[in-house]
Formats: sequence, structure tokens, C-alpha cells
Amino acid sequence: MPDIVQRFDGRAADYDRYRERYDTEELLTLLRDWCRLTPEWLIADVGAGTGMLADVFLANGNHVIAIEPNTEMRSACARLHPHQPRLEIREGIAEATRLPDASIDMVCSGRALHWFDLEAAMREFRRIVRPGGWVVSAAAGRTEFGRDENDAFAKLIERYSDSAYQRPVADFSYMRIKSFFEGGEFHHYEHGGRMRLDWERLRGMTLSLSRAPRAGDPHFAAFEQELREFYNRYARDGFVTLETRCWLNAGRF
Repeated sequence: MPDIVQRFDGRAADYDRYRERYDTEELLTLLRDWCRLTPEWLIADVGAGTGMLADVFLANGNHVIAIEPNTEMRSACARLHPHQPRLEIREGIAEATRLPDASIDMVCSGRALHWFDLEAAMREFRRIVRPGGWVVSAAAGRTEFGRDENDAFAKLIERYSDSAYQRPVADFSYMRIKSFFEGGEFHHYEHGGRMRLDWERLRGMTLSLSRAPRAGDPHFAAFEQELREFYNRYARDGFVTLETRCWLNAGRF
């Protein structure tokens, strides 16, 4: 866990500026339909990062407790949400949120589920959610497939990553979540899309990734050069196009 948390040191600014946002109206429409979400519900956003998924629920009028283990991410979340009384930011992890038993109406995670010890996290979510409450996972961003650009980008990241984390293994976490709600209720929705990135946005999005070398890393210069070569190879009219995918899962035990 410490290694995972520290991988996001120095990435908060790029993460907030360049990562793909959630479609607030799309997510809220689905959650109101599936779960009967109302503004009165208390939401726990686990692995909250800079607060992108929390923003969806804040737009709905909910009170949100953002649980985030990385100090810089928590600081960025606070800085990006000044004078927001409906947002509480706390230190914690998915497997040990430090929240009281049966205190939360909906537990959610966005682009973070793949970092969790899933069995331990789901036990914790079962503990903190109220009877009849919901567990939601959402993800939005590039895929590993769909275009030559996606495949080439994934291979570039892989060449320079020192992490044991593998994207297909991470994707499996999102597919596994349904199994935790057997005998309960479960909903799933996904769709594809595309993102168009100029050089600035491609570089910023890449540097926000936990597996990318950071400035000061001995391999950073070579990595940045290869990223520029990737851009030069695939850019059309100044933009690289990558396939994206958005998932939304909601279940109750």
C-alpha cells in the first residue's frame, strides 16, 4: 500500500488538469434510476483523488466524505473545493476507511477500484454501508485497445514502468465486482468514446499516470522523447486520438 500511495506523489496537478472528467448528468441519471439516489444521501468517495467523482455527487446536493490516502491528493482536493461545506476530506484507505458501521448510504470509487485489495475493500464497504445502501464503481479514460494509437501508447508506458501493476489485471477488478452482489441487486452500464489530445494534453495526461516516470527519474528524458515521437507519428491536425471507455457499476448486498 505505501508504494501504491507514493506513486501519486507529484501528480495531483496533472491529474486534475488532464484526466478525463465524468459525465455528471449521465451518471446521476443512471444512479437516480437504479438506486433512487436523492440529495439527502450521505456518500463516501473512497480513493477520492482530487475529487472528480465527488463533484458528481456535490452537483446532486449530497454531503460527500472523500477518503484518500495520498497527502498531496488530499491537499489538492481541499484546494480545488474551497468553502464547500458539503465535502469532508479524510485520510484513509478502502480496506480501512475509519468510518462508523452502517453510516453511509452509498460508497463509491472512481478510477481507484483496481488499486484495492478487492475482497478486503468489499468487506469494509459492507460494514460501513447502511442496510439497503449501495456500492458504486465508475471509471472513465483510455482503453488498451481499439486503435493502433492505444496499443502503441500502452506499450510505451509498459517499457518505462517499474510497477508490477498490469492494466488487464486492473480491468478484471471492474469485471469481478458483480460477483460480490450475488443474491442482491446489480446494474452495469458502459460505453465507448474518443479523446483528442494535443501535445500539451497528451504529455499532461501521461505524467498523471502512476506508472509514468516523473521529472528527476533517470529515464525521464528518454521517456519524454519517446512520447514526443509517439505524438509525431500519430498526430493528425495537431491531435492524437485515443479510444476511451466509461464504466458504471452499482450493487447492493
